[in-house]
Amino acid sequence: MTANILDGKALSAKILHQVRQNVEERLSAGKRAPALAVILVGGEPASAIYVRNKRRSCEIAGVRSISHDLPATTTQEALLALIDRLNEDPEIDGILVQLPLPKHIESETVIERIHPDKDVDGFHPYNIGRLALRLPTLRPCTPRGVMTLLKTSGESLKGKHAVIVGASNIVGRPMGLELLLAGCTVTTTHRFTRDLKSFVSQAEILVVAVGKPKFIPGEWIRESATVIDVGINRLPDGSICGDVEFEAARQRAAWITPVPGGVGPMTVATLLENTLEAAQRHAP
Repeated sequence: MTANILDGKALSAKILHQVRQNVEERLSAGKRAPALAVILVGGEPASAIYVRNKRRSCEIAGVRSISHDLPATTTQEALLALIDRLNEDPEIDGILVQLPLPKHIESETVIERIHPDKDVDGFHPYNIGRLALRLPTLRPCTPRGVMTLLKTSGESLKGKHAVIVGASNIVGRPMGLELLLAGCTVTTTHRFTRDLKSFVSQAEILVVAVGKPKFIPGEWIRESATVIDVGINRLPDGSICGDVEFEAARQRAAWITPVPGGVGPMTVATLLENTLEAAQRHAP
């Protein structure tokens, strides 16, 4: 068996095209384009690349991108003051603060300062809580993007055993909530989990998000499983790989995401879906 590829790059292009069509319809109706404020604190190279990709996608989708590039020395108070101004600005639909932040700034405090209606990353406790209560509003981008990607396989998720490796607030925990909402039986593993192999080998749907190169051996993958690799890791030779041994896993899985070209593009496309949805609420 050789797994089918879940092509996030191709699907994300379709999503961006659909968002642009919706934006053009808004403009034709005399409404303004959605606006996304992107805040980058410091010049950390990986973050700068992510932000650049997001701004480029905004151009493709017809979403206004307003840049706020701040020095690494920016105080937490100054950042919060900027967020307060953006919260009050009726022309801004979404606020994105690129993570990670410098160590002197508390990420949780910053995330909670963003108004839930403008939290297009979907990280605010209010939005996570709505997802937990099966009343989703703005949903975390990566998990929502994964769910969109899973739909393209055409397979029903109801009743399947989904195993998540990694329990971060950004991916692992909300991913579990999304899969529960879809009718899966969900197991979330983490750094204290014993005998990880036994859980992975049971997974009909496996989502791995730990940020460790080739952390999951391909031989652990259950036959005909669907494998979602969220990890993006740069190796010493400059190449990029995921958290799963791709080639070995592909020989056992039915569906698998590549790295790059899988989950990453879906995260950005979903961000712009969220921004459009926020705009539709603010200026229907």
